[in-house]
Amino acid sequence: MAEEAGLDLVEVAAAADPPVCRIMDYGKFKYEQSKREKESRKGAKHSELREVRMRVKIDDHDIDFKARTARKLLADGDKVKVSVMFRAREITHPEVGRELLDRFYEKIRDVSSMERPPALEGRMLSIVVTPGAKRERPPASSSRAEESEQPAAPESSAAVGSV
Repeated sequence: MAEEAGLDLVEVAAAADPPVCRIMDYGKFKYEQSKREKESRKGAKHSELREVRMRVKIDDHDIDFKARTARKLLADGDKVKVSVMFRAREITHPEVGRELLDRFYEKIRDVSSMERPPALEGRMLSIVVTPGAKRERPPASSSRAEESEQPAAPESSAAVGSV
């Protein structure tokens, strides 16, 4: 039947009982499927991992400059790996590098969220930040506390008046 129509007999669901087959033009089906996959990949945003490097003995202005660079990369939608390179005996004081990373992260905290905390990789201490700050929602209990305070206010004023 499929050969008469010039089409192919394609097994669609082999696991089904009984197996399901369709009569279709298999070449056309594969072509349309690849077009759909390409279209779905086109809409997806591919984020790269970019790196900002600095040394332990960096000046404040240079930190600000590197922070502006990181902000631009984050605005483009890329992840940013912020690394502090240690040279010679600087590696004996990793806490200095950790403080530097903390100061750097404070400068970009409003536009990013930390994906990976500081980690030592050989002679480099690094963090990975992603675009978009974590949204801090006000706790739900605070709104309930405000509601409970309103009815309590008249009772407390009545108690004060009677004392």
